[in-house]
Amino acid sequence: MARAAGEQSVSIRLVVNERPHVIDVDAGETLLGTLRERLALVGPKEACCEGECGACTVLADGSPVASCIAASGSMDGRTIRTVEGLAGSGELTQLQQAFVSHAAVQCGYCTPGVLMVLTALLDDVPEPSEADIRRSLAGNICRCTGYQQIVDAALDAARAVSP
Repeated sequence: MARAAGEQSVSIRLVVNERPHVIDVDAGETLLGTLRERLALVGPKEACCEGECGACTVLADGSPVASCIAASGSMDGRTIRTVEGLAGSGELTQLQQAFVSHAAVQCGYCTPGVLMVLTALLDDVPEPSEADIRRSLAGNICRCTGYQQIVDAALDAARAVSP
């Protein structure tokens, strides 16, 4: 990343997918840019660059964040989780497995962001209703599935982990 004349950088500390990082980021640099270009985490996708489509969604301290509009400098001290961090042990999560089982992955472009918002939902609401799931997906655009397979997968994943 080339720095414009007079542009300053700041050093931030992040924990990304359970790994600590100290990174010098430029003023105005987005979290998406930092993740993709500096940490080689390409799961979050660049699409609208306006925080409208959800393809770049990551979790910051457990809450969904549009990384395309979040300034990296504002993430200092935060814990970030990307789609790469979901299956840290090498095994798919219940949600990821349900996506496979329900054919909720088609072109796959929206999938990382969708998985992240649903992960946050299932962490907060272990037994969500279909309406809860649809509300959580409101900021994620999918042009391939029509959402029903995604909703079915989330309901199935919730049932699989419910006591």
